[in-house]
Amino acid sequence: MIALLPSYLKDAWWTPDDAADATIVRDASTGEAVAHVSTAGIDLAGALEHARTCGQQSLGALSFHQRALLLKRFALALTERKDELYALSARAGATTADSWIDIDGGIGVLFAYSGKGRRELPNGTVVVDGAPEPLSKDGSFLGRHVHTRLPGVAVQINAFNFPVWGSLEKLAPAFLAGMPTLIKPATPTSYVAGAMVRILVESGLLPDGSVQLVSGAVPGLFDLLRVGDLVGFTGSASTAQALRAHPSVQTGGVRFTAEADSINASVLGLDAAPGTPEFDAYVRQLVTEMTAKAGQKCTAIRRAIVPAGAMDAVIDAVRERIAATTVLGEPGAEGVTMGPLVSTAQRDEVRRAVALLQEAGGDIVVGSLDDPEVIRADGTRTAAPEGAFVSPLLLRFADADADAPHMVEAFGPVSSVLPYTSIEQAAALVNRGGGSLVTSIATHDPVLAASLAERIAPYNGRLLVLDRDDARSSTGHGSPMPGLVHGGPGRAGGGEELGGIRAVLHHMQRTAVQGSPDMLTAVTGVWHAGAAVREGGEHPFRKPLSRLRIGDRFSSPLRAVTLDDIETFARFTGDTFYAHMDEQAAAANPFFPGRVAHGYLLVSWAAGLFVDPDPGPVLANYGLEQLRFVTPVSPGDEIRVELTAKQITPRETDEYGDVRWDAVISNQRDDLVASYDVLTLVAKQ
Repeated sequence: MIALLPSYLKDAWWTPDDAADATIVRDASTGEAVAHVSTAGIDLAGALEHARTCGQQSLGALSFHQRALLLKRFALALTERKDELYALSARAGATTADSWIDIDGGIGVLFAYSGKGRRELPNGTVVVDGAPEPLSKDGSFLGRHVHTRLPGVAVQINAFNFPVWGSLEKLAPAFLAGMPTLIKPATPTSYVAGAMVRILVESGLLPDGSVQLVSGAVPGLFDLLRVGDLVGFTGSASTAQALRAHPSVQTGGVRFTAEADSINASVLGLDAAPGTPEFDAYVRQLVTEMTAKAGQKCTAIRRAIVPAGAMDAVIDAVRERIAATTVLGEPGAEGVTMGPLVSTAQRDEVRRAVALLQEAGGDIVVGSLDDPEVIRADGTRTAAPEGAFVSPLLLRFADADADAPHMVEAFGPVSSVLPYTSIEQAAALVNRGGGSLVTSIATHDPVLAASLAERIAPYNGRLLVLDRDDARSSTGHGSPMPGLVHGGPGRAGGGEELGGIRAVLHHMQRTAVQGSPDMLTAVTGVWHAGAAVREGGEHPFRKPLSRLRIGDRFSSPLRAVTLDDIETFARFTGDTFYAHMDEQAAAANPFFPGRVAHGYLLVSWAAGLFVDPDPGPVLANYGLEQLRFVTPVSPGDEIRVELTAKQITPRETDEYGDVRWDAVISNQRDDLVASYDVLTLVAKQ
């Protein structure tokens, strides 16, 4: 009996009582049944309510840093058992290299967001966005933008090609933001995504209600969504368009972001002639994008846009490289570098799309639509009509302005070569795709790269400039990175995924908060000028995190600045800029009344004025931020400094934390001389 794939709902595994309508999922290479998939009788409303209540409560009790540490533990748990995922991934047609992209790539996203969450987010639940906006002359009324987590559930609808990475690249930012997730994988590879979720469940690390899984169809799901919920969709542009038109999205307040198929391009620069490193890198990249995951990548190169005079050279080089490096067969068989498509249905769809390209004038110049011979698991070489195998296919278009190559996507190991004669034409061809996830440019000419980038950037979510200097280190045309936006305009869906903390904030609501400095301090956890302070008594540098409070302040006495001080500092540092050393030249400068003290002298003196010298809880000063010099200081002036604990961020795994201090240097007339933030590490006890 073939197993019925369970769903994970309301913190328990569930299978339907009656699965007569179950879909059979088959091995991509052999056609053997792998699993039955059905959601007959599923309680989607209950699952969503569980996420909005239990999931929201459990995640809301954790800070950003605590969630980030859990992401790291998820990654470690998956790493320990990733061999299980590799074995299942092979049944979906993925070679070891393909599975590495999906499985290790997804685990890498968890690690990346764990690190970014602890480095770039506060150890709290609110993110402050931008600087305060003064709304009154006396500073008693301010405005500030904050991000707070959405109150609903993040529903992810994924494509079949990356069942692990696709799930985790959506889960990581949602989880870090504090939103529970409902994962809906594509049916052909749902058993791989299900195994990934099972590993997380069995790790015992998942907060209650934080992750649920639906294995199969989700009829009526959008009718159950409401304001505060979010949908992240990956799939076809046509399906994205249909889902975006649902009333829950149009008028119901449900956020919808799509990462859809796109007709991505790669441009070979006019300077990248055969024999140049750029030409070689271009061909290597093109073949990689045609064959990795059997071309089943939303970021794969579908249009190779090359100088007209280089068409034959590119085709010949691609043919030679495919013959030398690509071996088609069952994943795991010795020597195999490219497996089948995910299913025979997908194979047939690719053949249909290729036929449309041929009808539009495309000539197959590399590969064939015939059933290819493949290497079997036992090492024999035979045809495999029951498998979903397709040879790598390169089509040549003599007419680059034909509509089909810019509109029809064969979602497999298929690319088309199109000629161009000028940068303007190359850009126009790229943009004919109607919006893409990524375009790459192979050139060593900075002027060409800049000219082309300016023209095509508005039509792309990402640009890769490939040349001899970065070819070896480049992550490649088809590789979205956690710290960079993954998405694109137009046909590509109009959404953004990944992008570091940008993706986290996508799962939060930005709100403008207005109030007094005390109220904004309370709301944000960051001290604002004009809010209450505590002075006198123990020096704040003597207080560990356990006793330090936001608003603790030290005010220094005045210190006089003399001409001898300025000249000594100039000689000692070598900074003899005329504004410090030449009275006449300094007075001629519209910004200075005459010779003035160095700004860095003032900052150094400020440290001497506020630092407590003895060993204590303050372990290190690791930086200054937002330093601004406002009022020049002349010989004979005096300065003082006020230092206020502005933000306190304990580290979850260390015996110390980060303290941001608000530093203000003033003169004897109380004019603002300089302002900046001092960053220190302070012991907890």
